[in-house]
Amino acid sequence: MRFSSTEVAGVVVVDIEPMADDRGFFARTHCPQEFAAAGHNFNPVQTSLSRNHRAGVLRGMHYQAPPWAEVKLVRAVRGRAFDVAVDLRPNSPTHRQWFAVELSAETGRAVLIPAGVAHGFLTLEDDTDILYQIDRAFEPGHDRGVRWDDPAFAIAWPMRPRMLSDRDAAYPDYES
Repeated sequence: MRFSSTEVAGVVVVDIEPMADDRGFFARTHCPQEFAAAGHNFNPVQTSLSRNHRAGVLRGMHYQAPPWAEVKLVRAVRGRAFDVAVDLRPNSPTHRQWFAVELSAETGRAVLIPAGVAHGFLTLEDDTDILYQIDRAFEPGHDRGVRWDDPAFAIAWPMRPRMLSDRDAAYPDYES
């Protein structure tokens, strides 16, 4: 695996290194030793799947409130998505900055989202599945979010969403 830092502190792009032959390829997508050697102690305890039937589905921007904050490794296992991380950590040097990367089943690319960073995505094609590996079990009642179009972040989405939940559309303006 190859680990690449981004302009948002702690957000890391993780690329697979496929071993290919005539049958296809094989690649590791997570190895605790490789993550630790790269400076990222990430040991998932929960895996979740988000199935999205249409292009233009927006989910986000979500996070868990402290002390239940989560670290997530996110990848597309079918289709493509524009994946976004927004730094909500008040003492971070990149507070209120965002980073985006295209995730696709074809590339196997993933993004590691640290605790205190909101996450969301916009599907770029029909039938896109997003797989989450999470470092702790979900704690109901502590999920939070910021609005996908909040001017505090000015995220440059590639298109307007065609579908999003009422909850995601109604988050208030961010106050740091």
